[in-house]
Amino acid sequence: MTYAMVHQPGSSNAQSPFRVIVQKTGRQVDWITRYLDQSCVRGLARHTLRSYALDLLHFVRWWADIHKTDAVTEEALTGSTLLDYVRFQAGQEPRPAADTINRRVWVVERALRNLFPDAAAQIAPGFQHFYWRRSALGYGRPRPALSRLRVKVPQRVVIPLSVDEVARFWSSFQTSRDLAIVGLMLLQGLRSCEVLSLNHDDLILAEAQIRVLGKGKKVRLLPLAPEAIELLDHYLRLERPVNCGSALFVSLKGRARGSRMTPEGLRSLFRHHRQTTGVNKANPHRFRHTFATDMIRAGISLPALMQLMGHAQIQTTLVYIRITPQDVYQQYARAVALIVRPVPPAKS
Repeated sequence: MTYAMVHQPGSSNAQSPFRVIVQKTGRQVDWITRYLDQSCVRGLARHTLRSYALDLLHFVRWWADIHKTDAVTEEALTGSTLLDYVRFQAGQEPRPAADTINRRVWVVERALRNLFPDAAAQIAPGFQHFYWRRSALGYGRPRPALSRLRVKVPQRVVIPLSVDEVARFWSSFQTSRDLAIVGLMLLQGLRSCEVLSLNHDDLILAEAQIRVLGKGKKVRLLPLAPEAIELLDHYLRLERPVNCGSALFVSLKGRARGSRMTPEGLRSLFRHHRQTTGVNKANPHRFRHTFATDMIRAGISLPALMQLMGHAQIQTTLVYIRITPQDVYQQYARAVALIVRPVPPAKS
C-alpha cells in the first residue's frame, strides 16, 4: 500500500486540515487522524499540523513496509520499535539531518502515547527517566526534565548573508509587495509565518509601529524602520488590490488575486530569486539570522533583541547571534578605549 498526505481546506476548526490516507482507496489512517485532530483542538498552527502529518506519514510508510498494515496494535508495538525506526533513518541515503530524525521520533512517540496511554513504558523503555537540570544560562531553580531517545545533533553555525549577497538578492525583486516582504524579514526580523499572517489593521504607520502575531499566538508591538514604512506605503498605494479582505500580503495575479499569500507561494518566490541571483543561501530564516547579527553589531542589548524577535527565552536569542573574530576585536578595542587607568611609564 502507498500512503500520502492530503490537504482538506474545508475542515472545521475542530479538525486538522491535513490527513494521511491510503492512496488507492482514500481511507484515512485512523490513529493519525485522531492525533492530528487533537493537536488542532489544542490550537496548534497550520504549519505545525502539516509538519506533524508529514512526520507521521514517514513513520506509517516504514511501519506498513514491515508489518504490511498501517494499524498499530499494542501487541505489535515492542520496546525496540522507536530504536528500529531510528536505525532505519540512519541507514537511508542520503541520511536525514539529526534534527529531522529527532523531530520525527518525538512526534511519533507523542502520537503512540496518545494511542496507548497506559503503555508508556512499552513505547520507549529505558529511554524515559527524570533528571534535574538548570536553564542554559544557569539562572532559576532546577526543574525535572525527561530524557528521551534521540541522536546527537552536530553544532550548526548559520552564517548570515553578507552585504553584497543581500544587495544582489534584494535587487532582483520587481514588485513593491515582494520588496516589502523581504524588508520586514531583514529590517524587522519577522518569521515567514508572521509576515504571511499580517493583516492590514496590524500596520500603524502613523506611529511607525506594527502588531505581530508570533509563536504561541503571542502578540508583540514592534517599531518600524523608516525604510520598511516606505516599502509598505508603496505596496499599499500602488499594488494591493482594493476590497481584498483583511490580509496584508495577497496574490497579485491570476484566479487567486486578492487572496492571502500562501506559504507555498512564498517558498516559490524565494526559490525563483535564489536561482536568478545565485544567492543559494537566501531564505526567510537566513534573513532572520542576518537581522540578529546586524542588531548586535549596532550595539543593541540582548533583552531588547529578544523582545524584537519574539523569543520566550534569552538562550534562544543567543542561537541567532554570530560574532566573528573581527567583531570581537572591534568591540574589545572600543571597550579598551573607554577605560581610564593609570599606566606606569615604560622604563628606558
